[in-house]
Amino acid sequence: MSYQNQLAVLFEGNGEISKFQILAQRLNVPLRQLSEQNPETFFLTWRDGELKLLDKELLKKGGLSVDISPRNGEQRSYPAPKEGAFAQAIGRKTKTVVDATTGWAQDSLCLFRMGYDVTCIERSPMMVELLTDAFIRLENESWVQKLQLAPPKLLYGNAIELLQKLDMPHDCIYLDPMFPPKRKKSALSKKSMTILQEVVGEDLDRTELFEAALLVTAKRVVVKSPDYAEPLGGKPTETFGSKLLRYDVYIKN
Repeated sequence: MSYQNQLAVLFEGNGEISKFQILAQRLNVPLRQLSEQNPETFFLTWRDGELKLLDKELLKKGGLSVDISPRNGEQRSYPAPKEGAFAQAIGRKTKTVVDATTGWAQDSLCLFRMGYDVTCIERSPMMVELLTDAFIRLENESWVQKLQLAPPKLLYGNAIELLQKLDMPHDCIYLDPMFPPKRKKSALSKKSMTILQEVVGEDLDRTELFEAALLVTAKRVVVKSPDYAEPLGGKPTETFGSKLLRYDVYIKN
């Protein structure tokens, strides 16, 4: 994936510059300094001990990182209760889950906190860097170390190909593909999702991804969709709804 004229690594004068140089080399993007008139739209840099993604609007703000904290309303005990539409769709007897469209990993991390064995797949090199940083931070959390837990496994590449190479059939393959907004002015409200869609784009191969997931899953495929979207795999076995979202479950015969 090329980020030409779109992404740069930003060195703001804090820390060893070699760390920033190595990141820029890995992503094959320029290393910039804040004083330059930078042509890129997006920037990666370390702030407050976290790798963060910025656009020009966020340069003077904190930036976006993968949030490893429990979501609002989520219990902080481990494992968190398997309650609500999401957990019902994944299945209480499910043990291993592959999130084939990880993105900002909020669903993956929720699954991890509920006690599932989670494998994440992400095809955006930029997001892989942000996720790697987050999982290192997660591994260093006191409660994770106390319970001797390992963070989710992270695989980089095209999920359609990687699903066929998994070392074992997993109980559930979870898909949260990016759908086009219902109306032009209904752009995704969260800044993180807006930026993700701008950088990564819409998942045009979501039908092929669903077919690949159904082929390799041991038990089920769960598809998270906005309420207006047509079911990705035709009529689901069952559906669990929440506000503005639904989880379509396809049980493998």
